[in-house]
Amino acid sequence: MMTFSKQVRNIVLNEDINFLLTNRIPRKAVTHFMGWFSKLRNRWVSRLSISVWRVFTDLDLSDAKKQQFDSLHECFTRELRDGARVIDRNPEVFVSPCDAIVGECGYVVDGQVFQAKGFPYAIEELFGRSEDVSAWRDGCYVTLRLTSAMYHRFHAPHDGVLRRVVYMSGDTWNVNPIALKRVEKLFCKNERAMLAMNVGAGEYAVALVPVAAILVASIRLHALDTIFGASYQGETTMLCEHRFEKGQELGWFEHGSTIIVFAPKGFSLSPGIMSGARLRMGQPLMNMPQEGIAHHNGAMSAQGGL
Repeated sequence: MMTFSKQVRNIVLNEDINFLLTNRIPRKAVTHFMGWFSKLRNRWVSRLSISVWRVFTDLDLSDAKKQQFDSLHECFTRELRDGARVIDRNPEVFVSPCDAIVGECGYVVDGQVFQAKGFPYAIEELFGRSEDVSAWRDGCYVTLRLTSAMYHRFHAPHDGVLRRVVYMSGDTWNVNPIALKRVEKLFCKNERAMLAMNVGAGEYAVALVPVAAILVASIRLHALDTIFGASYQGETTMLCEHRFEKGQELGWFEHGSTIIVFAPKGFSLSPGIMSGARLRMGQPLMNMPQEGIAHHNGAMSAQGGL
């Protein structure tokens, strides 16, 4: 017999209903309300909200550091207990920065990638009007989708340094596969941040692009003493020199969303990285370039604009 929870999920997952429920509504107003509501510090409200959340998702808190939460926000942004994720320490491996389901992935062709089959976009549109994207025009990329039930913090994919953050205010379209098949250049329209970093001994130019979505009230980075959200308008660039080690926490979303990873020519996708694959933070995502053929020049040219 089908459970009530499964019946509800089947209805919500109907493409037309899902798109209407999550997009044909006042998206920003709902997102701002959720940001306020999730921070209400009342254990009974929190418990009830988490119970409702479980009806729609496969929420699993078994690996969380805490099991009781004073607010929904605490649950959204929960930390993991020690040892809950294994970080691949091989220096030739570039790991996933988050728990995720792999979306579109592959190689950047003449500066163009795909958000879904038949829906291309140019990386210039994603990165912001002031960015030099030459380091990634012929590199590779992976789209990592975080569902609402997943662990929402993201971590360093390799040893390196964060040089620059470009925040771009925008819309809050849902970023699930249903919306990606219907809204052209969706990632380029939504609120997002571009994290420009150099990683590994070759100081390769890598970019992580966290993209916000409906119900995502903000993006928080440890490197900067600010919360990116409604208070920022347009495009804002912040320079920094934040060094990190592989697996170190970089920041978090207030809810599920997407991180698009870009690496320069010479990187390649790790075995098993394909659309639909499920990953945990710390698992192999890409192979680092071979020494001597690493396209170091492309990485260093990207640094020149920092």
